[in-house]
Amino acid sequence: MKFKTFANNNKSILKSGLTISLLMTQFSAYAAEPQSCQSITFSDPGWSDIGATNGVVTTLLEGLGYKTQVYMLSVPIGFESLKTGKVDVFMGNWLPAQNAYIKKYRTNVDVVRTNLDGVKFTLAVPDYVYQAGVHSFTDLSKFADKFGDKIYGIAPGSPANENLKTMINSNDYGLGDWQVVESSEQGMLSQVSRSIKRHKYIAFLAWEPHPMNVNFDIRYLSGGDKYFGPNYGSAQIQTLTKKGFGNKCKNVDTLLHNLAFNVDMENEIINQANKNDISAKEAAKKWISAHPQLLNTWLKNVTTFSGDKALPTIKQRLNIES
Repeated sequence: MKFKTFANNNKSILKSGLTISLLMTQFSAYAAEPQSCQSITFSDPGWSDIGATNGVVTTLLEGLGYKTQVYMLSVPIGFESLKTGKVDVFMGNWLPAQNAYIKKYRTNVDVVRTNLDGVKFTLAVPDYVYQAGVHSFTDLSKFADKFGDKIYGIAPGSPANENLKTMINSNDYGLGDWQVVESSEQGMLSQVSRSIKRHKYIAFLAWEPHPMNVNFDIRYLSGGDKYFGPNYGSAQIQTLTKKGFGNKCKNVDTLLHNLAFNVDMENEIINQANKNDISAKEAAKKWISAHPQLLNTWLKNVTTFSGDKALPTIKQRLNIES
């Protein structure tokens, strides 16, 4: 009798154990990541192209049940924030322009992937200045008076500005008496716009993807390989995360590994944002809705935060027909 009771109890315990195990398995299938992974922070230096890529990834993450926050931070502060853990993700590591930063913080960040190839980043001039004979970095000094011995850069502390300052301090290309005018991206572009309207000479930092390539008739200068790399500063942009982020937040890491962009796509998102006076995020959302075929690649092996299938969830959130 005691043996039978003991056996029955064992069966009951075994059954209960199986039930608990099954419940735990079901729970783990839905709890895809730790709760601490639900809120994801991003860095944005205030560049239009990074606004576009941040717009894409935050739209997707929020559709999958995550919360996102984008901090407007200069490149130096952004890297320091990755190191301290205030920022989880940076979509805009331009190489080779930011080589010094990635070298300095290499042990504090993880390189996820290259998210964009085929970009340009170097000095440019209006087409009428190019036609007048300014084709390369070495030509700038020949027209120093017309340029006012100035090169218009972007935000203070940016790697590109620092490269230009090094170039001037070294008197490379005969530019030792020149200065870098530091400003925001929009401030620089406003100066470019004013100069072009008045048909004045101006040399400035330019890059693609960016609407400036459509809005202005500009030409990139050759000869800046030492500071911006060959082929007119041909560059690649990497996605970075704080150290160890991918091991902890595996689902978000999978999404980041899947996300790759192209120049035409980013130009289109930025142009739509400017033309329609909407945020880059809203423009990115509209672009995704108009190009749903990319979701098959971007959401491969990705789930919602709660563990559900990502693709149908995103399509429903964005009102995309299957």
